Amino acid sequence: MTEPWEANAAWWQAGFTEGADPEYEEQILPILDEWLQGASAVLDVGCGEGQVGRLAARVPGVEVVVGVDPTQAQVAEAARRGGGVQVGRADAAALPFSSGSFDAAVACLVFEHIEAFEEAIGELARVLCPGGRFLFLLNHPLLQTPGSGWIDDTILEEQYWRLGPYLTEDHSLEEVAKGVRIPFIHRPLFRYVNTMAAAGLLVTRMEEPAPPPGFLSRAAEYREAATIPRLLALRAEKMGAWSSS
Repeated sequence: MTEPWEANAAWWQAGFTEGADPEYEEQILPILDEWLQGASAVLDVGCGEGQVGRLAARVPGVEVVVGVDPTQAQVAEAARRGGGVQVGRADAAALPFSSGSFDAAVACLVFEHIEAFEEAIGELARVLCPGGRFLFLLNHPLLQTPGSGWIDDTILEEQYWRLGPYLTEDHSLEEVAKGVRIPFIHRPLFRYVNTMAAAGLLVTRMEEPAPPPGFLSRAAEYREAATIPRLLALRAEKMGAWSSS
């Protein structure tokens, strides 16, 4: 569903890029910078206006960076901002590249919006060369399940983080700002990990970082949940001669 993203591309570009968002600046981009070291050909799936691709292009040794996104408004802005990234429109479930074209692929806060996620993971595995890495960043599937949040129970005099129905797949159109509604899909983590395993992508590292200081400083209620991760980051490697049978 690209219509909400076309309509709200300017909201994303203003609020989450070019240093505007502390979670990207203090957490997401540093993780990706570390995990992209040693790569030479990088694919950024769901690239938006291209900030992850521009980061990849600055990593020593990276020679080719390609970003794809189904949203024309994002691709046009990514092309305008440049930064050494080749950009084009494409769906994650139908990537227009030969098998083994890249040694690193990134999907950053993208799969929460992809319906055909199994096909998309299969495509990412296909375009990676053996030994290539898949860097997969998500809103934390457990701790950020719809309905989760900080509870200050003044009757029982308890404070705790409430979890929503984690095992229930949820498709919703969420109002993330006044007049801005974006589609989100919640899935339990095992669905992603098992699909990756079936495609020959072996998870080799996992991070659940605490929210960064710049985010926590934005509101008192954020500081109360400082021990609850908002982000899950997985690094996987494509195994050679893989068979899921």
